[in-house]
Amino acid sequence: MNYALSLCCLLFSLNAAAQEPETTDSIRPQETTHSFMGRIQELQQYLDARARARVDSNYIEVPEKPWRVILRLKETAVDVDYDNCVTTPDTDDRVDWNLSFTPPTSASVGFWAGYRGLGLSYATSLVKNAGRHFSFGATGAKYGFNFRLRRFNTDETTLTSKTILDGKMAEESKEDGQLNAPVWIRSVYINGYYVFNGRRYSQAAAYNQSVIQRRSAGSFLLGATWYQSSFDYSNKKNAEMILLSNNVNRIKLHQANIGFGYGYNLVPFRGFVINAMAMPTLSFYNRVKVYKYDSNFTLFGSDEDPVEDYGTWDPQTRTWANGKKQLPLAIVDLESDWVSQVDFWEGESETTYGGLQFNVDLRLGIAYNWSNYFVGLQAQFNRFSYRKDLCKVSLYDAYARLSLGVRL
Repeated sequence: MNYALSLCCLLFSLNAAAQEPETTDSIRPQETTHSFMGRIQELQQYLDARARARVDSNYIEVPEKPWRVILRLKETAVDVDYDNCVTTPDTDDRVDWNLSFTPPTSASVGFWAGYRGLGLSYATSLVKNAGRHFSFGATGAKYGFNFRLRRFNTDETTLTSKTILDGKMAEESKEDGQLNAPVWIRSVYINGYYVFNGRRYSQAAAYNQSVIQRRSAGSFLLGATWYQSSFDYSNKKNAEMILLSNNVNRIKLHQANIGFGYGYNLVPFRGFVINAMAMPTLSFYNRVKVYKYDSNFTLFGSDEDPVEDYGTWDPQTRTWANGKKQLPLAIVDLESDWVSQVDFWEGESETTYGGLQFNVDLRLGIAYNWSNYFVGLQAQFNRFSYRKDLCKVSLYDAYARLSLGVRL
C-alpha cells in the first residue's frame, strides 16, 4: 500500500511539473530536469504497457486516459444476531433466546483519485453515532484486494425467546427493548482473490472502472479471507445479559477462510457491464476466545441450597452474610432491585478452536462508460458466524456504493 501511495504521488507531481513554464532562474540545471522528467515518462509508459499486455484487447479495453477522479457515496449496514440458551439442571426444560442488534446505517461521501489501478481515497461520514468505518480496495488483471474496518456500539435490541417445557413449546415472545449499557462490536475484514481468466474477465471493470469490459466473459476465482471481530457487553450494567450468558461478557473471533467461486461480466451493449460474483468459503482456522466474570450470583443453585435470607454482600470477603458465595437467581424476586447487588470480577478466559465453518461472499457491480465519464453501482454481502457452547453470534456485513467519475 505504501508503494502504491508513493507511486501515485510521484505521478501527480509529474503532471504538475510538466505544466510549469521554464524560468531563467530555475534552481535545477535544465539537463537534470529533463532527465528526471524522462524517467517519470518512462515509468508511465511502463505502467501503460504493462496494463495493456496483461489483457486481451478483444475483451478488455484499457482507456487511453490513465487518470481517474471518482466521487463516491457509500452506505454500510451491519446486523448482529446473538443466540443463547438457558437450561434447567437435570431436566429438558430450557429457554432459547435471541438478541438482534441493528445499528444505524453508516453513510459516507468521498472521492478517489489515481493513475490506472493506483490511487488515493478519502471519505467522511454523513451519519452521527454510526461508529467508525474505514475501507481500502485494489484490483488488477489477476488479483483483487479489500480491507474493511468497522467499530460501533448500540443498545437498541429486539429480544425473541422460546420456553420449552417437557420437550414442548410453552411460551414464545418478541419485544423491542434497550440494554442498560451499549454493546460494542468491532470487525476487521481482509480479502484477496486470484482471477484465473484475467485476460478476458475483469473485476475492475465493474468495481473501479480502471478498464472497460467490451465482451461478456467469466472466470473462476480463488479467494482467501482473514476475519476478526469482537462482541463486547462487559459493562456491569448489563448484569442480566451476562448472567443469562453463563457469565460470558466478551467474545473474540479470529477466522481464516479459503474459497472457490465464479464471477461473470455481462455486456449487453457497449460501455455497459453487469457483474455478479459468488464465493462460498470454509474456515480452516477458527479461534474463539471468551472472557468470563466470576459473580456473586448464579442462575441456579443446587438442591442442597436452602431458600433463606442471604443478607448483604461483602465485597471484601466475597461472601453473603450467611456465608454463601453465590445467590441463586432462581430464588430471587426479579421485581426487586437485585441488579444493584450484583458484583462481578474478572474470571478466567477460555480459548477454543472450532472445525470448518461455512461463510459466503456475494458481490454485484454495474457500470456504464461514455466518452470520458462513467457511473457505477457496487454492492457486497458477507456473513460470518461463530459458536461457543450454547452461545452463537452471527454477523451480517453489507454495503452499497454509487460512483461517478471522469478520466483525465
